[in-house]
Amino acid sequence: MTLSVILITKNEAANIRACLESVAWADEIVVVDSGSTDGTVEIAREFTGKVYVHSDWPGFGPQKNRSLDNATGDWILSLDADERIPPELRAEIEAVLAAPIAEGYFIPRLSQFCGYFVHHSGWRPDYVLRLFRRSKARFSESRVHESVICNGKTAKLKQSILHYSYLNRDDVERKVQHYSAAAAQQMFEAGKRAGLAKAVISGSWAFIRTYLLRLGVLDGAAGWNIAVMNARTTWLKYRRLAQLNAERN
Repeated sequence: MTLSVILITKNEAANIRACLESVAWADEIVVVDSGSTDGTVEIAREFTGKVYVHSDWPGFGPQKNRSLDNATGDWILSLDADERIPPELRAEIEAVLAAPIAEGYFIPRLSQFCGYFVHHSGWRPDYVLRLFRRSKARFSESRVHESVICNGKTAKLKQSILHYSYLNRDDVERKVQHYSAAAAQQMFEAGKRAGLAKAVISGSWAFIRTYLLRLGVLDGAAGWNIAVMNARTTWLKYRRLAQLNAERN
């Protein structure tokens, strides 16, 4: 069984080398970039000849399907540039591919927030479907919060992907702005509506759910900051949706 690792990137020079080094053992690496200006493409080409650059941004789901369409392996391992495959997970993946019992595998993630590995706040074990037979799965067409649609049996692995998701405050703010804008656009295109009250209530609930119900309080300062981040992202998402609705009217 051959394995293709697929990634989508934009301005990931701070992450991409460590990510690709962690999967250099794979049979094939495919990188689809959306116009990086920081050296991401040049670094990626040190590891693979299959680097494709597109000037447009169709959304996360369609972009990941572009990477999938350029892969040739029997199996796919989908990663983000801020993720790493530790040796223990590599060994588990290789064992699974030697004798697969499913068409897709969920892998837990251990994520870091500004230098702290998070064990609560809704971030753990955070199973994501990332390993799958190429002929049996495809990404949804969602602009944001895309998912793998697998046609067949799935199972879970034990070892974790290491996820260096938020490096510092600037990185947090950049992602808050990006994800809230993409989510608002997706909801707008689906015909959804929202007002200021919806933004306030949803943002407040996002904080309570993260910090209390999902035990973010046990993550200390990181848990508080994650709850604030989730509240702000949710608030901005619905506020921007309200603005889009007002502009259409």
